[in-house]
Amino acid sequence: MAAGVSANSAVPSRGNQNTITGGRSVGAAQSLMPAEQRTEQKGYSLKRSPPLKTAYTFTSTNRELEREKDDGAMINMRGGKRRRRLADSWREINGRDDWVGMLDPLDPLLQEELIRYGEMAQSCYDAFDNDPFSKYSGGCKYHPDDFFTLLGIGESARYEVTRYLYATINVQLPNFFRKSPRDDSWTANANWMGYVAVSDDETTRRIGRRDIAVAWRGTATRLDWVADLMNYLVPVSSEGLPSPDRDVKVQSGFINLYTDKVRQEEKKFCTHSARERILAEVYRLAEMYKDEEISITLTGHSLGGALAVLSAYDIAEMGINVATGRRIPICVFPFSGPRVGNSRFKERMEELGVKVLRVVNVRDMVPKVPGVLVNEHVPKFIRRFVEWLPWCYSHVGSVLELDHEDSPYLKDTIDISDFHNMEAHLHLLDGYPGKGQSFSHICKRDPALVNKSSDFLKDHHLVPPYWRQDENKGLERDEKGKWVQPERPMYDEHVPDIHHCLEQINLKAKVGQILQAKKESFADFDQSL
Repeated sequence: MAAGVSANSAVPSRGNQNTITGGRSVGAAQSLMPAEQRTEQKGYSLKRSPPLKTAYTFTSTNRELEREKDDGAMINMRGGKRRRRLADSWREINGRDDWVGMLDPLDPLLQEELIRYGEMAQSCYDAFDNDPFSKYSGGCKYHPDDFFTLLGIGESARYEVTRYLYATINVQLPNFFRKSPRDDSWTANANWMGYVAVSDDETTRRIGRRDIAVAWRGTATRLDWVADLMNYLVPVSSEGLPSPDRDVKVQSGFINLYTDKVRQEEKKFCTHSARERILAEVYRLAEMYKDEEISITLTGHSLGGALAVLSAYDIAEMGINVATGRRIPICVFPFSGPRVGNSRFKERMEELGVKVLRVVNVRDMVPKVPGVLVNEHVPKFIRRFVEWLPWCYSHVGSVLELDHEDSPYLKDTIDISDFHNMEAHLHLLDGYPGKGQSFSHICKRDPALVNKSSDFLKDHHLVPPYWRQDENKGLERDEKGKWVQPERPMYDEHVPDIHHCLEQINLKAKVGQILQAKKESFADFDQSL
C-alpha cells in the first residue's frame, strides 16, 4: 500500500509499523517455488533478508505479496500458510455462498478484501471538502485522474475513477449536507457523494475479473443526521424505481437523495440525479467490458452504506447486470449502515441475487436505526401483524460484528461518534481473528489512522487527535503575496454520454410507465371516494 503524501494534505506513511510473522518478515516468507526458478521467470533478483531483524514497511510487504500472487500463490500474512488466490476465489469472497463458514474465524482473504473496499469508502471522506469557509465546500478536492494517487491508498489506486456522483441538497436530510455560506460558492444545490471506478488491467488479472466499484460518501463523525431518519417508508415504485411489488418499500429520505435532481433551468451538476449517473455509468462500463468476467461491487459507510444497498437493488431491478447476456454478480460491503427498507425489500434483494455483507461495531447506534421497535429481530408471527406500519424495517444480508472494546489500542470512551468512525472500523477489521479470540497485535494498517478524524486512540500511543488536514487549510500565496484559495475546476459538471446510456437501458420509458401507473392508481382511488 502506497505511503505517499499529497501536496495538499498530510497523510501518514503506513510503513511505520513493522510486520513480522512466524519468526521472519512477511516479505521473506517462504516461497512456493525455488528462488532460482522465481528469479529466472520474473526477471528480478531475489534478495534475502536476515530473519527477525529486518523491518518491512507495508509498502514493501505489498510488493512481495504481489510477486507471490503473480507466481500463482498467496501467503497468509498472519501465519505463513499457503492459501488460495483471489483470482480463483473471488466469487466466494463476494458472497456466492453467503459467506457460510467464512466469518468465524474470519477468512484472511475476505478480511483483506473488506479492508480494500473499506478504504474506498474512507477515501470519500478524505477527498470531501468539508470546510465551511471553502468556496468549494461540499465538493471533491481531487481530479478523478489523480484521485487514488493523491490519497495514497495503494492497491485501490489501481482503479480508474470514471464518474463522480453528485446529489442535490435534500430537505429531508438537512443535517447530512455541507453547504458553503459564500456567495461565490461552486454550487448552491449539490454535494459530491462518491464515485464509480473500474479496475485496471493489472488489478483485473490479479483479482480474476474486471471489477466495477461504486463508493458512496457517508458522514464521518457527526451523527445529527440520524435524527432525519424519522421519515416513513415509501414504495420504491412511487419514486420512479421499477418494482413488480408495491410492497417493496425503503426509507423516504434515502430514496429522495438518490433520485432528486435540480430544476432544468439551474443546469449545474445535478441536472441528472445520482441514480441516473450511477445507472448510466455502470451500464457503460458493463458494455465496454462485456467480453470479460465482470463484477459489480458497492461500498459505503454510514448513510453511504444505505445508498450502496439501495443502488445495488436498483442496478439489479433494472436488469443492468444481465443486459450483456450474462449475469454479473452484485455484492455490497456496507460499513455501519442503517436499515434501508422493509422485510419485502430484503426478500426482493434475495430474489434478485444481490449479496450483502454488513460490517458493524456492536456498540454503534447507527445500524440499530431506523426501526428501533419493529425490525428483523421481532418474531415473524408478530411481524406479520405490524408489517403495514410505516416504521417496520429489516436489515439485508449477512453481518460481521466487531467490538471496539476488543482492541487494546482504543480508549474506553462514551463518545458515540468514535463508535461509528470508519477508520476505527478498518482498525477493528484488521485485528479481528474471530469471536472469542484475542485481538491481533500484528496490524497491517497503521493504528495512527484511527485518529485521522477522531480522538479514539489511547494517549500513550502519542498520536495527536484529528491530525489529518489540508496544508494551510488549502490556502496558497498568489503573485501579490496574499493568501487565497486557488481555483479548483469542478469535474463532471456535464456528462456527454449519459443520455445515450439512459436511452439504452430504457430508463426514461420505464420511469414514464411507472409514473403513468401511479397517476392511474390515484385516479382510481379518487373515483372510489
